[in-house]
Amino acid sequence: MSLLERLEIKHPFFLAPMAGVSTPALAAEVSNQGGLGSLGLGASSITAARGQILATQALTDAPFQVNFFCHDSQKLDREITAQWLDYLAPQFERFNVSVPAELECIYPSFLDNDDFLNLVLETRPKAVSFHFGIPNAHQITTLKAAGILTMVSATNLPEAQAIEAAGIDMIIAQGIEAGGHRGIFNQHIDSAIKTSDLVQLLSKKCDIPVIAAGGIMTGVQARQMLQLGAQAVQLGTAFVQCKSSNANAAYRKALFNSPITQITDSISGRPARGLINQWHTEIDLPLRPAVPAYPYTYDLAKQLHAAASQQGEHGYGAYWAGSNVAQIRELEAADLINQLALELSQTQ
Repeated sequence: MSLLERLEIKHPFFLAPMAGVSTPALAAEVSNQGGLGSLGLGASSITAARGQILATQALTDAPFQVNFFCHDSQKLDREITAQWLDYLAPQFERFNVSVPAELECIYPSFLDNDDFLNLVLETRPKAVSFHFGIPNAHQITTLKAAGILTMVSATNLPEAQAIEAAGIDMIIAQGIEAGGHRGIFNQHIDSAIKTSDLVQLLSKKCDIPVIAAGGIMTGVQARQMLQLGAQAVQLGTAFVQCKSSNANAAYRKALFNSPITQITDSISGRPARGLINQWHTEIDLPLRPAVPAYPYTYDLAKQLHAAASQQGEHGYGAYWAGSNVAQIRELEAADLINQLALELSQTQ
């Protein structure tokens, strides 16, 4: 059985599960048009996640995936945190706001307990994907027993081999071009492999299906990835501009007017690719101190962005985007899927 048959979808296009940007409406539009819609639920509470899943199921009978974070929860290093708060204090003072005294762990991990697992079992989406790591063995076994397909992001070969050995159904091969956070969990090194090279490598070394992710904006690029061994492709940046996404006006404008990206860990505590703004030009200076662990750093970044935005300064937003964002097109989700399918068929 082919991957598309297993997923019960028409086109080999996955919507990337972008936490904070994905919406039930966007997921349903992609799924209704024959792709695999998605919900990025890693930043959501159980209640909010359930609400998004049920809202999506009310909008489509077609399959979609849900996504959770599998990061290793870490304790906050007080010394590093104090240095980071002191370093960013002048940025807060610009907007007449005091730097926070404490940072919170704003995002839970799927690994911490089985609350999200039970939600998936309750709501039964077609597939569930994971970022920043692999679920616990009993979680994987439970999902497979329930007939729910599983996917995990890999950024290098050792991660992919660990994913396959764990019994996961599919690998998301996420190259360096990808916008936002790549799913790095082999913390010893960031391999920084191009998507095309990663797809070729994993397709040769792994037996489970590989989905290409990172820098894919057109059907022509999708066809190239399929020819290299991918069985589907995942796109995120291309869909951020859709009216049904949760991106704010400043984010949408920047996608078209400032389409140059750079990777930073200053925003969240993990390396992530986004549109160049104040984080890259004013904060990532040569003498910048180390950042606190993810997601504590993200807590501070969100507070700074909120304070700045209230005074009309939008340069502290986390405007995640892939390296090929300059190729973005102003199309709604259904039209974008149709255009991708047309371009894919014309390049065969």
